[in-house]
Amino acid sequence: MWKDEYDRWMAQAHSDAELMEDMEELTDDTMREESFYTELEFGTAGLRGVIGAGTNRMNKYVVRRATAGLAQYLLGIEGAAQRGVAIAYDSRNRSSSFAKEAACTLCAYGVRCYLFRTLHSVPQLSFTVRHLNCAAGIVITASHNPPAYNGYKVYQADGGQCTPDQAAEILRHIRSVDYFDVKTMPYYDALSEDVLTTIGDEIDERYFAATQSLLLHPECVREHGCDTAVVYTPLHGSGYVPVTQMLSRIGITDISVVREQAAPDGNFPTVKAPNPEDPDAFTLAIELADRVGAEICLATDPDADRLGVAIRRPNGRFMLLTGNQTGALLCHYILSSLAEMGKLPKNGLVVKSFVSTAMADAICRHYGVTIKDVPAGFRFISEWIEHASTTGEYTFLFGFEESYGSLAGGFARDKDAICASCLVCEAAVWYKTQGKTLYDVLKEMYELYGFYSEKVESRSLSGKEGMERIASAMAALRSAPPKELGGLPVVAAEDFLCDRRICADGTEGTTGLPKSNAIRYILPDGAWVVIRPSGTEPKLKLYVGSVGDSAETSTTQLNCIVSSVNTLLDSMI
Repeated sequence: MWKDEYDRWMAQAHSDAELMEDMEELTDDTMREESFYTELEFGTAGLRGVIGAGTNRMNKYVVRRATAGLAQYLLGIEGAAQRGVAIAYDSRNRSSSFAKEAACTLCAYGVRCYLFRTLHSVPQLSFTVRHLNCAAGIVITASHNPPAYNGYKVYQADGGQCTPDQAAEILRHIRSVDYFDVKTMPYYDALSEDVLTTIGDEIDERYFAATQSLLLHPECVREHGCDTAVVYTPLHGSGYVPVTQMLSRIGITDISVVREQAAPDGNFPTVKAPNPEDPDAFTLAIELADRVGAEICLATDPDADRLGVAIRRPNGRFMLLTGNQTGALLCHYILSSLAEMGKLPKNGLVVKSFVSTAMADAICRHYGVTIKDVPAGFRFISEWIEHASTTGEYTFLFGFEESYGSLAGGFARDKDAICASCLVCEAAVWYKTQGKTLYDVLKEMYELYGFYSEKVESRSLSGKEGMERIASAMAALRSAPPKELGGLPVVAAEDFLCDRRICADGTEGTTGLPKSNAIRYILPDGAWVVIRPSGTEPKLKLYVGSVGDSAETSTTQLNCIVSSVNTLLDSMI
């Protein structure tokens, strides 16, 4: 019963002022039940939840317990404790203290730690795990969630997020530990006993050099980069230092940073949520760009793994690119540049999530490059990077998700907004020397590859009831799949949870992709629909794609399908 656990935590709070303050925020039984009726779910993306007291909240006891489970998991792997764990944190409330709690817990269990001295991004942590040959990594972040949230992400030795099997094993160890019976160690004792090392500039330099090596036209951007004006906002997060430093190093010297959003602030006072997918996040950046005459606006989320981009149109107004457009633009830029230089490998590989634009498939066909679809979640992309690097079967070139995340190179194994910022700006400079803007190039791409349209929508359903309604909707879709959507017949229905594909003619097969909680409907002429719960938030997500011989026909079909699916979901939620 949640009341028993609440009473146990209240007893603990009498000797912990911070916990008592959080407990006093729970002023009625509804709030108390939400905080204690379950535990935060630990999965491949780690933990994520609202900050506060309780088993279903993010607090130091939840962090300590999760870390104790990770420590016990690592102690079962030969040499892992000595190789250690790298830990980074972003600007969110309590991120720094949670990072120290994790470090002190690991040290108490005999696991060496490398803790960043200041806030750092997800890609820098992923790089560091690989560079220091660590056994694992931790990032304290809730990515682009609202201010009330924080989280705990675990990375494996190759720099990618942990696999389902690893997460399940770590969870087994977590469940063997009581919240209030976790070993910990005073921070300064850990430093003096040399089991905890703080890191920073020396690792940053290695990361910056690796990122700079990815440029395709470095001489061009060094010579002409000063002619391209850029506005950047870190949205109060960890991107300010690495993004501005990297852009300056490659030759983008006309950088204006949104002053109101430059300083780290876990309350994110200028935005509803620090999410570059939200057009409102660009309000201040575009205002500044209009004042200084910038051509590009960049925005990164708090842990700097997602990048949002806005480009100026011929009419002078800004256009916010979707994650699909940014991913397709970078894919086209990388493949076309390598082809022009005669450096496009015959075994080149691009990887994208299966909810991302099919324009990438057309781009890869055009250049004779293999493209692989994977379930949503960047760890699936990182698995293909690892496969390519260890087997030599492919040469990894680029990976992206529609959710504003991309990666080139492979020296990091998670979304990298710092790398993406450099590539977007380099592309803008390169095309500018040819008399083109990024907007011009995007138009050329539609003419060359087809008019692809995509839309992503989310339905937020908070709390226990919301999660139950999402589960009920997914069950209903599985038991009674629609026969048509938007006036188009459903050619095939794919259930990735049970790896089953059912065609309209009655034939069955498999999806060919790893299991995930998602359903895809294939429609005629390249149109498709995917419905899935978010892996990190209480949301039901809808993805729709279409393609046509003109922007108008593609968009009209897309909107018709979206309306039809929403009507279907309205009847279920």
